[in-house]
Amino acid sequence: MEYFKQILRFAKPYKGYAILNIIANIFYALFATLSMVSLFPMLKVLFGKPSDRLNTKPVWEDSGLKDYVEDSLNYFVTQKANEGHDDVLIFMVALIIGLFLLKNIFNYLAMYFITFLRNGVLKDVRNELYHKITDLPLSYFSEKRKGDIMARISTDVLEIQHSFLSVLELIVREPLVIVFTVITMFAISVKLTIFVFIFIPISGFLISLIGKSLKKKSDSVQKEQGQFLSIIEETLGGLRIIKAFNSESRFNNTFKASTKRFFNFSNTLLNRQNLASPTSEFLGITVIAVLLWYGGHMVMVDKTLDPSMFIVYIGLAYNILTPAKAISKASYNVKKGNAAAERVLEILNTTSPLKDKPNAIHKKEFTNAIVLENISFKYEDEYVLKDFSIKVKKGHTVALVGQSGSGKSTIANLVTRFYDVNKGEILIDGQDIRDLTKHSLRNLMGLVTQDSILFNDTVKNNIALGKENASEDEIVSAAKIANAHEFIIALPNGYDTNIGDSGNKLSGGQKQRLSIARAVLKNPPIMILDEATSALDTESERLVQDALEKMMKNRTSIVIAHRLSTIQKANTIIVLQKGEIVEQGSHEELLASKGVYQKLVTMQSFES
Repeated sequence: MEYFKQILRFAKPYKGYAILNIIANIFYALFATLSMVSLFPMLKVLFGKPSDRLNTKPVWEDSGLKDYVEDSLNYFVTQKANEGHDDVLIFMVALIIGLFLLKNIFNYLAMYFITFLRNGVLKDVRNELYHKITDLPLSYFSEKRKGDIMARISTDVLEIQHSFLSVLELIVREPLVIVFTVITMFAISVKLTIFVFIFIPISGFLISLIGKSLKKKSDSVQKEQGQFLSIIEETLGGLRIIKAFNSESRFNNTFKASTKRFFNFSNTLLNRQNLASPTSEFLGITVIAVLLWYGGHMVMVDKTLDPSMFIVYIGLAYNILTPAKAISKASYNVKKGNAAAERVLEILNTTSPLKDKPNAIHKKEFTNAIVLENISFKYEDEYVLKDFSIKVKKGHTVALVGQSGSGKSTIANLVTRFYDVNKGEILIDGQDIRDLTKHSLRNLMGLVTQDSILFNDTVKNNIALGKENASEDEIVSAAKIANAHEFIIALPNGYDTNIGDSGNKLSGGQKQRLSIARAVLKNPPIMILDEATSALDTESERLVQDALEKMMKNRTSIVIAHRLSTIQKANTIIVLQKGEIVEQGSHEELLASKGVYQKLVTMQSFES
């Protein structure tokens, strides 16, 4: 129930619907009981002896509440019967139909109100999950499968709605039906009711034995669902490689193995769950059978119970079975929901190590320099940067070069605060970036990466990602600076053309130029280019490089470069090796020193 309480906080905005649901359920439970009791006076008149009929109006002072109510009903029905046999039957049938109608009207109203609560909680949990996913650092997702995250935000949240929130429907209604029914049963016969309730704890104990392993089984099902969603996501992302390497059968077998495990887990879980209803019904009928034997003895042998009252009592006892079954089923659902809630709350309760400080500064301008001072950083065990220090003055371009794995892209991740340094500090205008809000820090920066990350939307919306209220003229102007305008207007719908999933309707060079247009439109004072031309052919590289040079004018830039031809105009070139600076200077100075940089230039010239 610990997880249930945490999920319930999402119900607070919808407490009005919860109150209306409770009111409707109270009336439902009342009329559910009265609809059974309403049979008594009719049975009394129909099956009772003439001497049982009461022709004298009862007086309150002469009897207790139970006898007064019973005698009043008897007198009322007797009077109607004296007026004509058909009249009393019509009246009693109308009364029974009316009570059942009211019971079902309030049942519908209770479900109507709870629907808004259930779907509202579902919406809010998903919204908070999505917000948390976008807020958590990249390091969190490097340890998680995308499919598992997708399973948590889709199927696990839905499971919470089906299981936990279905309990909210039962938490008032079914116990109230039982309470009202039991009170009426005690009013009819205390002795018989005590006898019945000796058997109910035994039934409850037997039912509880079935559900003990449901949470564990449900957890296995949900984890496996995340597993095969991950396989689907990886398959769709890498379909070209799978086909190129004829690996379809390998991935098919992996997926089949996952769905086979899901099949086995689901069968065990559902068969265990399906056992709950028939078991509770069988035990309930057993109680009714014992009741028939004991109650029949009271009617026929002891003659301490009226026959018509006993028939009503049987109906009331059976009336407990439906809510009792619903409550037992709900307890299984809570166990299932517990596993789903645990997986959802694992994300919601995760504290981001990159959370803004309570008094974080909102920085609006960049005026002086970016300084990386003696920083060291590791993703796992081994440091990828060691005591690294550079200074990037405003308006200058600093290029980082070196072999793969030397730590170039890590610097881009640290400056944008996708990760925090382990040692040292990164300063902007003398302020540690950890003291700034992440939003204001990233507002000062534009990022163009090697992988052009675009979205399944129009060209216009992809360019305007960092400036949602941008005008058409601003978007076109940014596209022209990025050398993208010409190919955009040639598209079927120009700037309103949908570019497909990840921009797959465009070439690599076109995608990269859209990424540059997006950064240009944002117009930040600091630009970070992470190998922005390394994946392009020569013609595309020329267009992109020209666009980058236009964009970098009058801006402070950190350029991570694989192709050295693109960074010759940089104010400072820093050569990295295994996370440490081995050389730095201008292009000419480094060539003259005939060190590591000169070797890299020679190797690339030879390759090209």
